[in-house]
Amino acid sequence: KKWKQLSRLQRSIILFLFAFLAVCGVISFTSMGEPWKSLTNKSLDEQRTEPEIPGLKLVNPAVLPAPQKADANAGDYPELSPQKQPKLPHIRRSPSNLQIKPPRRDVRLKTRHATSKIVEELVQADKEEKTEKSVISWRGAVIEPDQSTEPPSSKIKESEKPSSLEAEGQKEPVPINERQMAVIEAFRHAWKGYKDFAWGHDELKPLSKSYSEWFGLGLTLIDALDTMWILGLKEEFEEARIWVANDLVFDKNVDVNLFESTIRILGGLLSTYHLSGDSLFLEKAKDIGNRLMPAFKTPSKIPYSDVNIGRGTAHPPRWTSDSTVAEVTSIQLEFRELSRLTGDEKFQKAVDEVMKHVHTLSGKNDGLVPMFINTNSGQFTHLGVYTLGARADSYYEYLLKQWIQGGKKENELLEDYMRAIEGVKKHLLQRSQPKKLTFVGELAHGHFSAKMDHLVCFLPGTLALGAHNGLTADHMKLAEALIETCYQMYEQVETGLSPEIVHFNLHAQKGHKDVEIKPADRHNLLRPETVESLFYMYRFTGDKKYQDWGWEILQNFNKYTRVPTGGYTSINNVQNPSNPEPRDKMESFFLGETLKYMFLLFSDDVDLINLDKFVFNTEAHPLPIWVPA
Repeated sequence: KKWKQLSRLQRSIILFLFAFLAVCGVISFTSMGEPWKSLTNKSLDEQRTEPEIPGLKLVNPAVLPAPQKADANAGDYPELSPQKQPKLPHIRRSPSNLQIKPPRRDVRLKTRHATSKIVEELVQADKEEKTEKSVISWRGAVIEPDQSTEPPSSKIKESEKPSSLEAEGQKEPVPINERQMAVIEAFRHAWKGYKDFAWGHDELKPLSKSYSEWFGLGLTLIDALDTMWILGLKEEFEEARIWVANDLVFDKNVDVNLFESTIRILGGLLSTYHLSGDSLFLEKAKDIGNRLMPAFKTPSKIPYSDVNIGRGTAHPPRWTSDSTVAEVTSIQLEFRELSRLTGDEKFQKAVDEVMKHVHTLSGKNDGLVPMFINTNSGQFTHLGVYTLGARADSYYEYLLKQWIQGGKKENELLEDYMRAIEGVKKHLLQRSQPKKLTFVGELAHGHFSAKMDHLVCFLPGTLALGAHNGLTADHMKLAEALIETCYQMYEQVETGLSPEIVHFNLHAQKGHKDVEIKPADRHNLLRPETVESLFYMYRFTGDKKYQDWGWEILQNFNKYTRVPTGGYTSINNVQNPSNPEPRDKMESFFLGETLKYMFLLFSDDVDLINLDKFVFNTEAHPLPIWVPA
């Protein structure tokens, strides 16, 4: 009775003292009889994890642990005013520049009687109950990739390895911080709009509270699956999984773009399979992968741009027999991984043939490639135009990432990547005025243009990733210069949001900034490339300014693109804060990429998608590296 009259804190302190005495050998808990056993058993019951997702039967154990369900008190967030910073739920605050690290634990408590661990958890639970009920403690785990780049047999063996926590010596999870909570709130707000007005459709039109279709395959939902897993949004993930199981059907008479459906659908399903271990997603990935294969039935083996996934036919666009170089060379990560998982070599063989063919082609300029390639002849077309923007960008990204994915063994890929970066330095790099920002322009028949797409802002992150994997330190220096430029593409604009395209001033002019924006280019599509590179830069340098820059961008998304009834919208005019002219469209990559990279940028946990274990596809879907670095 006296025990029940005590407060929880008092009981926790008493239990801690008993634990301390036990560790010191003064007393033995086994001598205390049933009252102690009942207390410890009750505590264990209270700390059991939530039940598994209904209907989710794992063929393989999950690569990452299941996300913890967010606290009920954190489920509903106050609406953000368009002109105010987001209001966050009460959580433990810390200085913004303080690196969050796992708390140290007493080594003695690790090795002593298991009951002392229970006491420690009781005390910690009591503290957390009083101070931070809305803090979610969840962390990604390190995967153990296969030791060979050879495709495994089609039957995937179950792992018998201990859980990630056991394998890492009971490492404490890193608590989610304020900025990450703001990302979770933004995702939930965007998801609310999608769920209310566009459920199961491709894209949300948040202003008209409707939807638009591209392929009719639930693009936003599939793109967002692994984001929900990483953010720990278990309820949302469960709902989306049920839709995938019951309503995602690929046997339909519809033309899809090979590149877009590969990076968004195939990539999203493969990534979600690896994170969750749920075979449902692998089965769906195999289905769509097989249905995309007719694209490779061309005279040159360079795939067509479009596939009818119901009829099993493929064709180029109506106006040309060309495909874009970026599209045919940025599907390799996904198809190679599908071969590795299924044991069916046809997927990897098809995409590897494309890369080997492009490797041998003439028409390059110091490693830089033209934007188009003909599916009949297999030759580059529209020669003499070189850009790292649209139609060529991810060719360079996937050269490096395939090399990393395959265990750094495919030297042709590395050679092409290194040669291309030298070509960028030689032909496309210039400095603006007045701030002398380093930027990547374009070359057209020998004439330099100071035009830079926002898409090019993938490059700093890619350069940093290469430097992290042992390439020249000069690549990191260039990455640091370019990410500053990409940030200035936001900072020098009235809304603090970058336009789709900028032109840089090469000569100092009074009253002019480095960045000039043409009327046709001043829209913002909620793109992820700058945030993506900020994530890589922070992960590899630890420089807090990259987190601060990302935080500014998130605040401006909330200020100028957030729709009160749910969702975010692209805008037409980043130069008009009073009327940014919303376009009434939320691209699927806002949930699949932009908010995911934001969340990872604000994390201080290097094991939350460990970049020595995973490589991101160009739609931000993490896939495992086959051989450890």
